[in-house]
Amino acid sequence: MIAITGLTGHSGRFFLQQLVDGNYTGALRCLVRAGSDTRRIDASGLNIEKFVGSIDSDDDLERFVSGADTVVHIAGIWKTPRLLAAVERAGGVRHVVLVHTSGIYSKHKMASQVYKDIEADMQQYLDRGMNVTIVRPTMIFGDLCDHNISKFIRMVDKLPVMPEIDHGAGLIQPVNARDLGQAYYKAAMHETLPQLDYICSGERPLSVHELCVLIGEYLGKKTRFISVPMSAGVLMARVLKAVTFGKKDYVEKVLRLGEDRSFSHEPARRDFGYEPDSFNAGLKREVEEYMKHGN
Repeated sequence: MIAITGLTGHSGRFFLQQLVDGNYTGALRCLVRAGSDTRRIDASGLNIEKFVGSIDSDDDLERFVSGADTVVHIAGIWKTPRLLAAVERAGGVRHVVLVHTSGIYSKHKMASQVYKDIEADMQQYLDRGMNVTIVRPTMIFGDLCDHNISKFIRMVDKLPVMPEIDHGAGLIQPVNARDLGQAYYKAAMHETLPQLDYICSGERPLSVHELCVLIGEYLGKKTRFISVPMSAGVLMARVLKAVTFGKKDYVEKVLRLGEDRSFSHEPARRDFGYEPDSFNAGLKREVEEYMKHGN
């Protein structure tokens, strides 16, 4: 039996679709809040038990994971310590798949330190022999609720001139939520994997500038750009933070635009067959969704 947190979320729903497409016949249990929209789960035709509870309740979590062979945790790295404690108390879980983030590799402390602290805390469970696999998505995209590429789409569409840091040379490798559904499914089908963690990135790296050019092409408009040096961008972000009394703090977001955020997914391909789809096809699909619903 697989126990899953976050199945109703952005990438979780694509994991659900992978289970459907893979004709999964085993028992499933998903943690849902009272009042959650479970229509996709109900319509899946899978053998799913809906466990109504709170991920912030130790008692709920222990009952939720009891009897599971595999636990797939999609609901956020901040909940990992509580979940692993529940898994240890319940006993019997053979494999825990945790969805964390490649943000842990950022050189900027504000972006990475909290993740490093959480994973340092979970080391105690690894030392006691818990079988854990960490899946690390890069920047997630795929539809208008992704809070990542959707923001670039709106900016390219609405702004007469698109500002970019240092000519938009920073590299990114966004991953489609559909590809993550595949990654969760394939990782969960293994009782053990040879590595502790796997980066799940998109098909290929590209610069922020190339991303915006492609968005413009799919929107059917010629995008004009103005390049801003990193130092000037950081200064403007700090001024904005000051005048809004900290309500709009974009300093680290600006800094990360100049950071290389492209990562190979070769170990995931090698060890559990992860194969991301075409980035361009996924981006075009999201831009078309935006033109139909988002603008």
